[in-house]
Amino acid sequence: MLEDKKLRPNERKVRDELVANKADWQYQLSARCLQLAIADLSKAWKNFFNKAQPDWGKPKFKSKKAPRQGFKTDRAKIVDGRLRLDKPHGVEKWYDIRFNGAKSLNGELKVVSIYRENGKYWASLPFERKTEAKADTAKKTAVDVNVGHFNYTNGRINTLPHNLNNLYKRIKHYQRLLARKRAVNGQKATQTNNYVKTRAKLQRDYRRVANIQHDIVQKFTTKLVNDYDQIVIEDLDVKQMQMSHVASKGLQRSLFGYFRQVLTYKCEWYNKHLLLADKFYPSTQRCSQCGFVKTGKDKIGLNGNIKHHTKHNEYICYACGAVMDRDRNAVMNLLALL
Repeated sequence: MLEDKKLRPNERKVRDELVANKADWQYQLSARCLQLAIADLSKAWKNFFNKAQPDWGKPKFKSKKAPRQGFKTDRAKIVDGRLRLDKPHGVEKWYDIRFNGAKSLNGELKVVSIYRENGKYWASLPFERKTEAKADTAKKTAVDVNVGHFNYTNGRINTLPHNLNNLYKRIKHYQRLLARKRAVNGQKATQTNNYVKTRAKLQRDYRRVANIQHDIVQKFTTKLVNDYDQIVIEDLDVKQMQMSHVASKGLQRSLFGYFRQVLTYKCEWYNKHLLLADKFYPSTQRCSQCGFVKTGKDKIGLNGNIKHHTKHNEYICYACGAVMDRDRNAVMNLLALL
């Protein structure tokens, strides 16, 4: 067993081997690029042996043909409001990168990611700083996530605003153009200038959609941790909910997983209590006034209830006769868990 452990490759052995066998072009780059790539590989294999990970499986390596290519470095600095990267070997003139808002950044700069996408270069600058404690409000709330909107005790947040409709229409149009070009010309179509321009437009609109929705989720989660001390949400199994391509598209656009991820780490930052309701808790089928739970053909689905001819956003209790909004009823049921 001891001999097997000595022969088994680890991060240090792999790093020493790759550093000793560097190609000529690698000496023109920063040494930290290779070492950080090896560190990421080590983390990926550690996660592979941990079956508790949500997406457990073999590491997925980045393809050289992927439209997004980049590297990482931990030697970047902010000097006089500019980003300073490692100077490559053999380059005489090397300038710092100027960008807006650099002087307002504070904290310790961590590993910086530089990548090229859609013909432009981007930099992700993570800063680590101490979080300030939020004042206790002695309030509690519940959030019911739905396709296109989040409902909570104080209202509703739309995650698919109207300004995204035009972007999604353009995305669909560009996808059809690219598919038609590939069907006619095969793999040679990807090498034409028109194909590259259309793909750049598609990537640009995808980035705009992601920025809009991430901004909505970030502002909403910040509002929750500022206004409430106790928050309860549903522990949804999103992968099992993606029954068809239509449902999958709506669930993916609604950012269920991203919302839970952001809210979880913000609650940890500011010492807020986050409760996850059980996956099988009938928040939609249960009456928040009398506790009656609908079963069988009486359940409410995405299209309402066919047997009783009710709408999808309408909840009618067959025990006490209460009539409520479906999402409002689910919020009250989740709130009862606190």
